[in-house]
Parts: sequence; C-alpha cells; structure tokens
Amino acid sequence: MTTPIAAPTSTSATARQLWARTRGLLLALAVLAAAGIALAALHSNSQHGSLDPRSADQYGSRAVTQLLQAQGVSTRVVTTLDEATVAAGPDTTLLITVPDLLTEAQQRQLRAATTDSGGRTVLIAPGSPSLGILAPGVRAESPVSVKPRDPDCAQPTAARAGRADTGGIRYAAPDESSDGCYPADGLPTLLRTAPQGQGDTVLLGAPDILLNHRLDKEGNASLALQLLGTRPHVVWYLPSLVDASATDGGQRSFFDLIPSGWRWATLQLALAAVLAAIWRARRLGPLVTEQLPVAIRASEATEGRARLYRKANARDRAAETLRSATRSRLAPLVGVTASAAHSPEVLVPAVSARLPAAGRDFLSLLFGPTPADDAALVRLADELDALEREVRTS
Repeated sequence: MTTPIAAPTSTSATARQLWARTRGLLLALAVLAAAGIALAALHSNSQHGSLDPRSADQYGSRAVTQLLQAQGVSTRVVTTLDEATVAAGPDTTLLITVPDLLTEAQQRQLRAATTDSGGRTVLIAPGSPSLGILAPGVRAESPVSVKPRDPDCAQPTAARAGRADTGGIRYAAPDESSDGCYPADGLPTLLRTAPQGQGDTVLLGAPDILLNHRLDKEGNASLALQLLGTRPHVVWYLPSLVDASATDGGQRSFFDLIPSGWRWATLQLALAAVLAAIWRARRLGPLVTEQLPVAIRASEATEGRARLYRKANARDRAAETLRSATRSRLAPLVGVTASAAHSPEVLVPAVSARLPAAGRDFLSLLFGPTPADDAALVRLADELDALEREVRTS
C-alpha cells in the first residue's frame, strides 16, 4: 500500500484575495486620478491662451488685435527675447505680457534695447522682480481688486476712454515725468513714464482691458486701442520658459530656484520634526525586563495558528496537522510504536483490527487527500474526533 502524497502548500494569496485587499486602494487612486484630470481639464479650458492675441477664448486677446487691424495697426506675436529686441523701434509698441517671467539678464537686455528706441513699451502687471530694471524709480504697492474706475487724471488717453476696468498692482513714481491714472486708494493702477529724449513706458496694473470677455465693458476697448495704437506696429511678446536667452545668465543650482520663504519653512519643519521625535522618545519610558520564555496558553497558540492557516488558505497544512495529531494519539491505543505511528502499512491495520465492524475507509481518513473546501476540512476534524473516541471506548 502506497502513501498518498499531500499537495504542496501554497502560502501565496489567490487572485480573489489580492483583489479583496487592493480594491479599496485602487478605487481611491482611480478617484484621485479622475479628480486630477477633471481639475486639469477645467483649468486648461479657462486659462488656455491667456493674453494670447491669437486666442478667441474669454482670456485671450484676439478681439483687441482685430480692432487694431481695422485701424491699420499690425500685430506680430513673438516668443523669444531676440525677436522682441530686434523689433523694438520708434514705430513700434512693444507689449510684454508677463514681465516678471523674464530673468534679470533678459530684463537688462530688453531695457537696453528699448531705452533709446523711441517707441512705446507696455508692461502688463509688472511687479517688484522686474520694475527695478524695466521701470527704474517706480515702486509696486499692494494690489487691489479690478473694477470700473474713473481716470481722475489729465492724461488725454484716459480722459477720452473714461471709466474702465482697472486695478491690480498699484504704482508709485516720484519722477515728475510720470503721470498716473485710475487711482485706487491714492495710487494709480495705470502709470506712464516718459523720460526726456526716450520713448515712453506704460505700466498696466491688470490685464483685464485686453481680455476678450471684458473688452466691451465700460471704456476698456477705447483705452486698449489708445495705449496700443499710437504706433503703426504692435509687437506682442509672450515670454517663454523655453527661450534660450533665459539660461544665458549662468547656471543656477536647484537651491537657487527655491524661494527663500520655502527654505525657512523647510528649516522650521525639520526643527519641528526633531522636537516631535524627542517628545515621543521621552514618552516611551525606560525598558522593562521580562522573563523568558513567556508562557502562552495552548488554546491561544492553537487559535493563532488556525487563523494563520485560514488567512493563507492552507487547508493542506491544517488537514495534515489534524491527521498527524490523531495518528500520534491513536498509536499507543492500538499498540503501535511512536516511530510507526505515521506509517499507513502499520497503523491502518491496527486500527481496523481494533474496530473490525466499523466498515470505514481508515486509510482515506488518516492519510487521505487535502479537503476541497473549508466545510470538508470541518467534516474531517469531526470524523477524526469520532474515530479517536471510538478507539478509546472500544
């Protein structure tokens, strides 16, 4: 009689178990991905082509260029500093949409090209990073909301346009050659500087008068046309981060690109983490010695082992453990030595001789295959218990 070979134990999780464990995480990741895509789509739809004279959406500026074209003023879009500086001249209005995006080297090069050009330079919402070079002597103050405002100045351009949607950054210029309009809290949101013997520079605190969806409000269209239509050509400069001139000022390290405020915040977070670690370490208290080995109740060890078997779906190991324990207990009862307790050729005939009228398949019960499911495993445990009781009472 040959001994049945038990199926190999597999502790790896099944596909169903893996799905049950990871479906919550996968669902959360899917929700986050969907939310990110939705937000990106909404953001891109609302900001696409911002201040781009080729864009017809609400934040574009195509309507302004069409009105300028109707008055005989041409518009040319450039995205590199070289194109912008070459185009500067007495018959050109150079509009810079994002002056603060330019590097210091780019700003100096642009200032050198426009200072004696005799043309007009229009800066859209320039802040402190660019004012010191592109508009020396002008100081940026805290911004205000954009809303219709009266010119409140003697500048002919603003007087003809009347009320317009202005606001944003406010400017202060002690230079007598500067005149400001559309003041908010005492400081202008539109400032024009005209040094003697040079062209003029116009600082606009907010770009709203150039946007498609606000061009027909108040005197926005009139103000925009008068600011950009004083020369026969408009060069619309859209600064780009891929412009090769942005790297001409020398290589900068990663830490040079981090704002100083973030550096201080990182230092504070690191200090807070160290203090939290010290605080938690002090709460642990001294180590407590414990005598080994630690006594654990048999029922707890059995239950824990059973839970591990169930978690690993190891019915083969569980069945073999039950059968092995039963064989070890039956062997001395039927006169079999401990060394032969797990030999089917010795144990099965001894049990059959002890229970001659049972009529059951003791070989399959004590050395059989792995139960097909949990219910079969429970039936096996019950049958083994019943067999052991019968042998003891026979």
